[in-house]
Amino acid sequence: MSAQTAPTGLIETRGAHHKVEGEITACAATRDSSRFAFTTVMGDVVVAHRADVRAPEQWSVTAVHDGPALSLSADTLPDCVLTGGDDGRLCRLDPSGEIEELGKSRRWVEHVASYVDGKTALIAAASGKNVELRDATGRTVLRTLEHPTTAGGIVFDPKGKRIAVSHYNGVSVWFTQSKDGSPRLLEWKGSHLSIAMHPAGEAVVTAMQENDLHGWRLSDGHNMRMSGYPTKVRSMSFSHNGKWLATGGADVVVMWSFSGNGPMGKPPVELAGAGGALCTRVAFHPTQDVVAAGFANGTVLLLEPSTHRVLPVSTSAIGAITALAYSPDGCLLGYGTEDGVIGVVDLASGG
Repeated sequence: MSAQTAPTGLIETRGAHHKVEGEITACAATRDSSRFAFTTVMGDVVVAHRADVRAPEQWSVTAVHDGPALSLSADTLPDCVLTGGDDGRLCRLDPSGEIEELGKSRRWVEHVASYVDGKTALIAAASGKNVELRDATGRTVLRTLEHPTTAGGIVFDPKGKRIAVSHYNGVSVWFTQSKDGSPRLLEWKGSHLSIAMHPAGEAVVTAMQENDLHGWRLSDGHNMRMSGYPTKVRSMSFSHNGKWLATGGADVVVMWSFSGNGPMGKPPVELAGAGGALCTRVAFHPTQDVVAAGFANGTVLLLEPSTHRVLPVSTSAIGAITALAYSPDGCLLGYGTEDGVIGVVDLASGG
């Protein structure tokens, strides 16, 4: 790392930066929180084991895709990850670095998601207009969900009973266990891209091609419009209790309240920014009211909405933050940048 990109902030004592080739397209931890994975535009997957957070020379690099890796998710298996690429492959990467090709499409695999509880385990992969719903092994396609246009995003509801898919002119909500071939269509004109589901399954929100968010209350389909952003919103994250929806798209972290009747008629709360830089990624802690935010100047902050306290994770000029996520247990925070810099912080460490 150059002097300009030397670690500063919490990562200096509790983590490490590491530079790889190509932009970081996504990051996610395994379901058991033992590893953190990062995908790149070169098709590689970089994996940091929890014990090696401060030893980036131990992080593994596996060439998984022939072309950019576009999507990443925790697997149904506790210590593996799923990736999708513009080579049309859906792959599983296990702890030993072995790659299993679960599917092959003629279209890019742009979105991957999984769901696991005591009774249900599902994998979903979006390629063009279709979303394949697969069993826990990932090797069997249970259903192919067809949409009028390319899927902009996919998300399971908190109980795995529904999967919501954003596309042009709205969102399709499918029951995962139903044999009924028709989804519930939530309509709103325009192109709907990334998608988020309320933790209680009460609402679904999309980021649109325009500088707006649009949401629907699922009980009655009531529309919710959230606007006023200077740029397109590329990242959203609900708090664990569903009280807040944190978003990027401005030079501050914009927080919409979902208490009571939701965000309509309530101005959003704004949390601290990073010297006027655009907020590019947000991620709420899985159990605490703390949101992580990444900015276009490489800054990563931890913010507490109730007190507006700010804890710098990294203030280095390492390129715009393009990926940001917590591990499921909330003890690891990972992020990546357009310049190929990866950061992992052990939040449980004593420093």
